[in-house]
Amino acid sequence: MEQTNILKSPIVTEKSTNSQALGKYSFLVHPDANKIEIKQAIEQSYGVNVQSVKIVPIIKKQRLAGRGSMITKRHAGKKAIVTIEKKQSIDFNKIKVQ
Repeated sequence: MEQTNILKSPIVTEKSTNSQALGKYSFLVHPDANKIEIKQAIEQSYGVNVQSVKIVPIIKKQRLAGRGSMITKRHAGKKAIVTIEKKQSIDFNKIKVQ
């Protein structure tokens, strides 16, 4: 898989922003990506050293609307929580150009 297609977007919520002080960053990634590919993509894109990668599946959520028809509220996907080395940080606005 190409390195440019692995990382879709960073996840910026209140919970993920608080965990950035501990060196943990959250990304929405391609559903077929594995831990090794995610680690290589982040190291190449942001120029940091990755210690660990944890993957969390995002389950599709649906709800019923009138007469039993289903409406999808959230699509399925995959989230990666990446821990980087101390004294390093990721600026989501700056991507390292090769």
